[in-house]
Amino acid sequence: MAESLSELADAVSEVEQRVADAIFATVRTQLRDAESDDARELERRLAKVRRHLQKAEGLLRGYASD
Repeated sequence: MAESLSELADAVSEVEQRVADAIFATVRTQLRDAESDDARELERRLAKVRRHLQKAEGLLRGYASD
């Protein structure tokens, strides 16, 4: 079971990295278009998703080491 939790944590980490990439792309859009409220809202939502993914990965890794 520990191995599968570790693999799941790795998969969550990969998704978190993709979300981080999307955040950076959104920030670049904001810098180009200072009036982009949609981009700001998207950045906030993606940042929240990223934090939750980081927490999930940490929980999975903690359980994987038990």
